[in-house]
Parts: sequence; structure tokens; C-alpha cells
Amino acid sequence: MRPAGVVRSGPAAAKKKKIAKKATNQPKEMKKAEKTVKRPLAQAAERAVTKQAAAEEARRARHLKALSESAGAERDLEELVFGDSVNVEEDELLQRLARPRRPNAAEQKDLRGDSSDSEVENEAKGGISSKKPVWVDEDDEAEEDVDMTHRYRKDFMKSDAEKTLTKKKLKRRLEEQFQRAMGGVPAWADLENKKKSRRTSSDSESDEEDDLLCKTGNFITNSESLPKGILKMGICLPANQERFANGKLATVQFHPSAQVVMTAGHDRSVSLFQVDGVRNPKIQSIYLENFPIYKACFSVDGEQVIATGTHHRMFFVYDMMSGSITPIEKVRGLEERFLRNFEISPDGSFMLLTGTSGYLHLLSMKTKELVSTMKVNGRCTASAFTPDSSKIYSYSKEGEVFIWDVRSRKCLHKFEDEGCLEGKCIAVSKNNQYVACGSASGVVNLYTTDVCLKENNPKPVKAIMNLVTSATCVTFNPTTEILAVASCEMDEAVKLVHIPSYTVFSNFPVFRRKQIYLAQSMDFSPRSGYFSIANNKGKALLFRLKHYSDF
Repeated sequence: MRPAGVVRSGPAAAKKKKIAKKATNQPKEMKKAEKTVKRPLAQAAERAVTKQAAAEEARRARHLKALSESAGAERDLEELVFGDSVNVEEDELLQRLARPRRPNAAEQKDLRGDSSDSEVENEAKGGISSKKPVWVDEDDEAEEDVDMTHRYRKDFMKSDAEKTLTKKKLKRRLEEQFQRAMGGVPAWADLENKKKSRRTSSDSESDEEDDLLCKTGNFITNSESLPKGILKMGICLPANQERFANGKLATVQFHPSAQVVMTAGHDRSVSLFQVDGVRNPKIQSIYLENFPIYKACFSVDGEQVIATGTHHRMFFVYDMMSGSITPIEKVRGLEERFLRNFEISPDGSFMLLTGTSGYLHLLSMKTKELVSTMKVNGRCTASAFTPDSSKIYSYSKEGEVFIWDVRSRKCLHKFEDEGCLEGKCIAVSKNNQYVACGSASGVVNLYTTDVCLKENNPKPVKAIMNLVTSATCVTFNPTTEILAVASCEMDEAVKLVHIPSYTVFSNFPVFRRKQIYLAQSMDFSPRSGYFSIANNKGKALLFRLKHYSDF
């Protein structure tokens, strides 16, 4: 056996060494062969890159040569976008773009010569260089002939010789035919007139603007008309806060000129209060012994108060200037058991007493004597004068409305209140535009006066059905924007209607607790600033209508 670690020598070992050496030298030979193959390829690639760089440099040179003729700013921008020479960096190009360019000598000469323009315009012009068109199309300059023998253009030929026309002549021919058909040049097609009108309108507008700027004041104001829906109002202390009536308050009325309100009721007293919306201090009170007051009213001049009783055939006249009280015990020719309801004409000339059996008695306010008597069919329940005092509307219990002429005392017209079973109250608006008729069913029909004077069965413009009991009181405010309707048979039965939308204000009456109770009388102040309601508890409730600034 051969000992371990001993290497045998001989021919076989030499052969193995030769094979191993050959295997070791084989990768070197392969690498040498690869280098021999790769060297031509690299040289070819290098030559291609060099050729491509030369082509790129030549292309850039041609491009720079073309850019040398363009403006500096454009050249810099194109260099930034497309690139210039290899040595130019982007930062340098950006700096060149940011620097203002000085105009050349020719541009400076143009700027000096054009002294009429502003500096800004000159600077803008200096930055723009004149350019030539890239190419010129010869066909644009040539006059193109149009074939006039076409069926659509035959009518425009004036003779057989005009077989062809230029476009300019054809355009002129079309304009002539259009003007012949229109009878001349229309205003919208006359450019010169349009320019002149624009110039004159702009001049007038500038003059108006100058006038507007020369003045001071509020040019934007709130609308003067009363809006519908919500009525802006405030609750004041009762008008008779310093002296409540002991019992039913029959009447509340504002003085026609002074800021004063009057109350009268079944406690036999007439009281005057100053209206300030805060304290409403009392001015004075008068007491009529054994004379429960049914109705009291100011005279038109505001110097007298006329009061009628509940069960008397006499009435009182209180002169506020002298403080005297004059009883009118009997009117000659007047045969009535009781004198209760009455109206005073707006001109202050007449006093209309509502009698029994349909009689109406017209008295003179100056002498308190009977002037004339009129009669309606059935029983008269209410009457109203027109604002000019020329006519009287009388409402019968049967639902008929009679229109009387005050001067002749003749009935001019009669119409039936639609759906009325029993008439209760009537009112005419202060502008003589509307007539309101309230019936026992609670319906208040609103008519226009022109329809009432013509038709026997007019249609109301609005039937107000918000009351469920008899409508006993209706009144318009002085501006004819509000119609107040009320019933004395149910608590809180008062509604304010907006005119001309004929809608009810939703926020009246809305109170935490009951206040109005049974409404007996209502009135608006002379300029609608205040609204008062007399109830059966002896109070004259007072409300401030904030839409109206005056009393």
C-alpha cells in the first residue's frame, strides 16, 4: 500500500498536469478572442457617435444662423427651449431673458418720432419688431371672377355681357339689391350712424355719471310700499293706560291733525290722551251724566267731538277749544226714537244719521239741522262717505248696497253683495279705489269702486274668509295698504289684510296671552304709524306699525 500524502510521479502524472494547465489557460484565450472581436465594434460605435455629434453641431449652427435674424427675446426663448451650443447653460439663458433689451438705433428713432403716444405704448411698440410674412400667396392678390350664368346669380345680371363679375362688384350688386328691397340702409346696417349713436350715448352716460358724482345723498333707499307676509310692529302700552274705562269701550279714534287719541264708552266718559308710545299721558276727560256713549267722533277740523247714546234721541257736541258741552235735544223734522250710528263727511259739511226702517238723515254740521232724508229698501245697517264727499254707500240688512249722490240726494246705482245674507258694516278706502262689505257670515267682500258703479252683481276681487263670526267692523288705513276686519262676537277676532296682494299678515294677532278680547272699534293714525283697538274690557290697545315713520 501507498502511504498517504505521497504523490505518484511518472508519465500519467505529467499528462494530467498538461490537461490541467490547458484548462487553466482556456478562459484567457476566450477573453483574448472576445477583445479581438469587440475592438472593431467599439470603434464603429465611436465613429457613429462622432458623426452624430458633428451632425447635431451642424444642425445647431444652421439653427443659430436662422435665429440671428429674429428678435433677441425670441431668440433667447428658442435657445432655452430648443437648445443652443453645448457650452450655453440654462441659467445663463434665463438671465438673458430677464434682462431688459435695449432697442437698436432704428427703434430709438421710431420711438423719438412717435411723441404723441404715451411712454407705456412706446415701450410696448419698441419691443415689437416688424416682421415680413413667411410666404405670399399669389392667388390672394388676384381678382377672382364669379360666374354669373349660374342659376342662383342670373337675377343679378344687368346685361348679357356680364357673364362674369369680380367678387367686389358682386358684393356691391348684392348690397344695392338689399337696399332697394329695404327702402334704404337700415339703422342696424349703417355703421357710421351706429358709431355716432354709440359716441353720443357714451357722452350722455358720462354726463349723467358726472352729475351723479357731483351730488351727495342716499341713492339707494328702501321700497316705500308695504311688504306682505310679516308686519313689523311693536306693542305699546294701551292708549288709555292712565284711565281705563269702566266697562265696554265703544269708540277709539285718532285726532285728524294732533298726536292725540280719543276713547269713549259705556262708562259715560270721553277721554283724550297724548300718544307717545311710552306713557300716553291723559289730557282731559269729560263726563256725560246718564248718557252711555254708543259712538263718538271727531269733527274734520278736530275742534269738536260728537257723541250719541245707546238709548237716546239726542246727542252731544263737545267743543274742545272752549270746553263747552252742547246737547242737541231735538232736530226739527227728525222723527226717530233713538239716534245711534252716524258718519261725518270728509269735507266736514254733513252728518249722516242712520235711522230706523231704512231712513238716512242728512244733517248740516254747521247748524245741526236736517237737510234731506233718503230711504233704502229694508233696514240700513251701515253707511260710508266717499273721500270726496260726493257719494254715500249705504248697506242694507238684506245685503244690498245703495249709492247716493249727496248733492241731488238721488240713488245713482244699486248692487247686491255677493253671498250676503245680512249686511253688517261697510267702508270705502281713502283713495276711493275699494269698497269693503262685511256680513253676518264673517265674509268680507272687497270690491273696486268702478265695478260697483256699473254692475248689479259685481264680483269681488277678494272674499276674505278669516272670520268665523259676524264681521262687525272694517276700516282702511290712510295709505290703502291695510284693511282691518274684526268681529265683536269672538275673542282675538281681528285680522289685518295686505293690499293689493289680498293676503292676511300672519303675525297678527300672535300674543302669548289673550289681549284683544272682543274688538268694538278700530282706527289708524293719520299717517298709519299707530293702530288702536278698543275692546270690551275698557282698554284701547295700541300698536306701533314700524313700516311707517310718522304718526
